[in-house]
Amino acid sequence: MNNKNEHLNKVARITLYFWIMKVLATTLGEIAGDFFSMTLDLGYIISLGITMGFFLAVLLIQLNVAKYNSVLYWLVIVGTTTVGTEISDLMDRTLGLGYALGSLLLFVGLVLVLFLWHKIERGIRVYPITESRVEIFYWIAILFSNSLGTAFGDYLSDNMELSYLTGAGVTAAIIVLVVLIHYYTKINRVLLFWIAFIFTRPFGATFGDLLTKPLSMGGMNFGRGIAALITAALLVFMIFYSSRKEKEIKHV
Repeated sequence: MNNKNEHLNKVARITLYFWIMKVLATTLGEIAGDFFSMTLDLGYIISLGITMGFFLAVLLIQLNVAKYNSVLYWLVIVGTTTVGTEISDLMDRTLGLGYALGSLLLFVGLVLVLFLWHKIERGIRVYPITESRVEIFYWIAILFSNSLGTAFGDYLSDNMELSYLTGAGVTAAIIVLVVLIHYYTKINRVLLFWIAFIFTRPFGATFGDLLTKPLSMGGMNFGRGIAALITAALLVFMIFYSSRKEKEIKHV
């Protein structure tokens, strides 16, 4: 990657820190989404409107900045995870589609976005991203991925009746498998990225449920406010820690 692309890049580098922050962001998004729809009892339609408004606001800023800003980037990621929570619940509980059908519809949507991205841009690249049109594809795909991951995580806990801890274990096992495939096979790295991106969402979501759901449902019964503050603090710490490590590497 040349210095020009490095300077103009708009998205996060894919490292171990990236995946840790992705899990924290999805956990925070799950808790925040449930806070609006359940704790405040606003319902899924109003909650979706609020979270979609936040997502579009930070996305508009992200699309108009000149280069990668770690805080802004992860705010958009949190926005997609929060919206994904509301979309999943809206499809199941308001529209009555169920998590299985909802997951299928979101999967088809994601495949369509990736197909169009590949066809129009003659390939898919997740880092670096310097062109506005490519970045729009990137964020649409991330929104579908996080929504799909949410619906799949809810399918594991609600339809398959797995405990939150077991559900997190299942998705963690899939993530570990993807890591092993990454290091020991030559399967397309971009494909593995999107698989990992999808399954880190239910992992973070089930972890959020583990923290906040009642003891009778297999959760730890922490308040959503406290759980959100703890998760947000960890995410902020990781953002600044990883940014400092990136600067140290560049100066070596």
